[in-house]
Amino acid sequence: MLTLGETSTLDYRGLILVHIAPRLEHDGVRRIIDFMRSNRDGFDSIEHVQGAISTYNPRRQVPRSLQGLHKNFRQDTKVSLYWHWAPAFLDHAVTPDGDTDMFDSARLNKAARGFNIPVLLIRGFQSDVLSDQGTEELLTLLPHSYYHVLDQADQIMPGDHNNILTNTVLDFINNLDGINAAPSSTLYERKTL
Repeated sequence: MLTLGETSTLDYRGLILVHIAPRLEHDGVRRIIDFMRSNRDGFDSIEHVQGAISTYNPRRQVPRSLQGLHKNFRQDTKVSLYWHWAPAFLDHAVTPDGDTDMFDSARLNKAARGFNIPVLLIRGFQSDVLSDQGTEELLTLLPHSYYHVLDQADQIMPGDHNNILTNTVLDFINNLDGINAAPSSTLYERKTL
């Protein structure tokens, strides 16, 4: 959001935000960072992974087969499973204790106000990271944006509703030319799922 809102030389056609807005719920962000920082030494089995996910989100239904979880992990020679992202990423993850870095809401609001491209905001209804209030504040900044909410999902949306998420993203991408060519008064519409 900051990169596109603050860099006029980039060539881009649209922006998709998943659980992101200038206003995020600090407790939810802290909970995710704490979850990601736990088990930095890896997991000894896919069942261990599922246990950690269930502890983090007890509302999430346990899948019949845990094999789908493997796509989120890399494996070392000791047969330990690690999240597919680099652990060094967490060394730079900041908790939202003030308006610094990625939590500078004034800077994010200014960046969002500068968008003249189609923006799609996707949110899981049960998210504790992006609230109704944070969503409404962003939609006020972007009154002609697309908005999709997934009723049964939280911030682990790809694991909860991967097909719906994928289809929503692809629909937006596939229609960018038509959206960009439309008159500004009818550029976008808000939708919910």
